Amino acid sequence: MTSKSNTAAIKHETPIPSAASDAVFGSDVIAGTLRALDMEYIALNPGASYRGLHDSLVNYLGNKKPQMVLCLHDETAVSIAQGYWKASNKLMAVGLHSNVGLMHASMPIFNAWCDRAPMLILGATGPWDAAKRRPWIDWIHTCSDQAALVRNFTKWDNQPGSVAAAVEAMIRGAQLSATAPRAPVYVNLDVTIQEEKLDAPLPVPDMARYAPPPMVRPSETEIETAAKLLSNAKNPVMLCGRGSRRLDHWNARVALAEKLDMRVITQIKLAASFPTDHRLHAAPPANRLVPAAKKTLAEADVIIALDWLDLAGALKQTFGSKPVNAKIINISCDSHLHRGWSMDYQALPPVDVWMNCEPDAAVPLLTAAVSARPRTITGNGYALAGAPAEPLALKGLAYALNAAIANQKNSQEVSITHLPLGWHGAYTHFRHPLDYLGFDGGGGVGAGPGLTVGAALALKGSGRIPIGLMGDGNFLMGNTAVWTATHYQIPCLMIICNNRSFFNDERHQAHVADDRGRPPENAWIGQKIIDPDIDIAAMARAQGAEGIGPVTTMAEMQPAIERGIAIVKAGGVCVIDARVLPGYDGE
Repeated sequence: MTSKSNTAAIKHETPIPSAASDAVFGSDVIAGTLRALDMEYIALNPGASYRGLHDSLVNYLGNKKPQMVLCLHDETAVSIAQGYWKASNKLMAVGLHSNVGLMHASMPIFNAWCDRAPMLILGATGPWDAAKRRPWIDWIHTCSDQAALVRNFTKWDNQPGSVAAAVEAMIRGAQLSATAPRAPVYVNLDVTIQEEKLDAPLPVPDMARYAPPPMVRPSETEIETAAKLLSNAKNPVMLCGRGSRRLDHWNARVALAEKLDMRVITQIKLAASFPTDHRLHAAPPANRLVPAAKKTLAEADVIIALDWLDLAGALKQTFGSKPVNAKIINISCDSHLHRGWSMDYQALPPVDVWMNCEPDAAVPLLTAAVSARPRTITGNGYALAGAPAEPLALKGLAYALNAAIANQKNSQEVSITHLPLGWHGAYTHFRHPLDYLGFDGGGGVGAGPGLTVGAALALKGSGRIPIGLMGDGNFLMGNTAVWTATHYQIPCLMIICNNRSFFNDERHQAHVADDRGRPPENAWIGQKIIDPDIDIAAMARAQGAEGIGPVTTMAEMQPAIERGIAIVKAGGVCVIDARVLPGYDGE
């Protein structure tokens, strides 16, 4: 990971020091446990159900480690924690207010679940002891088995009955969340234990003894069997899926592909896992396999899948109902998280060698075990597909973005924190694990702004420029994340690919109408965001950011992006309203 300088600090709201006192409350111990767990931040939307914890974070810890990151919506808090993980591989805490905050946040929790993004979510409830509840408000903020709201898409949950139990629950939750396959956990804190006055402080355990376990290594037999298949293959292909942001893990994937002279396929739904301009990268990353990727996969005699999202789907796209004759090596421990409620595990693929571990544990062992194949594959990857043509469309925006980045006098790396639907994988190249951080995971519209702010928080001080590209519907649902970015001085650029429509659903409606012999011209009704057009730049300015636009021509696009990058370099937040034509080039 890129090292950070002292510019990584965000704006700090410094509390007045509390008077010296020996009094200790349950929430003081809970807050101290967050610090012992090395939580830098806790993203939250405040609420009375955890007023005790809130006080402890401010007046017991001084609002440092963790520092509170105030969000204007519970959904934003969870999306920020997800974006933070995606850019840092580091756990972040979230605070949600009772059942109502949890219901607000259920969608981004599902996003994080599908994205296999860990986080420690602290919820709260009114007193479980009914005799202690305040009239009305504590009753509506208390429910039986609150965690049942999200149990089907969290890895673990707990409602501890004492301060000591809360400490253990938080440590266990952080450990489980950060252990592969990763996912959010939820700990529900009764307001009574938060506000309980203790006779003496509780000791915080030595966290080194409760760290997540190291990556599980595959067996020697599995490595030997897979290495033999790969060494003897005529046309091996790597499906490069989920992987860590660590550069050594990235380099290890490249080393394995190069030693075997093996073609590689990646996908746009997941973060960058292999350099897309490498000679072995077979086709632009996409939501669905493009023809060149299908051809590559169809010709393979051995397929090695590194935690590929929807392996069976990729095989079905390529082979249809025909048998898959290629030998398949699947390296993934994702099955440990599969349940009956959510079908995000996808269809069941055929597998010949299954290593139930993280790919980053197996890849170096395979590289050492395989026999090198002669270099026969040539080329420099695929050509970029952007074009400087009028009228302004996604391909023109991509061209302008690449040109604006290339024109930077002081070379700085860019991290794409989010991409819109319809973005063609050939619009840009990814050469580093932080160049692109992937989609939201669960298809929850509205996550883009929060993901961008969370990633920008993790990248602050790294020298990288965080740029999130998202649709107008996505931005409008989650736009209050802009205030959090400006308030805490978290530099980032958001480019809103504004076609003034929920265009993906326009396409669905047109297909239905065509199938039924009805007018597809009516597909815009109930989809267009027009009459009036929304002034997205004004929404950004209202929250303290720089707002540019609407930008309607190619001639304006590159200068707007260059200005946005300059604002971010100077420590600001910028939102560009790019009025693009409806239409998708990438799938």
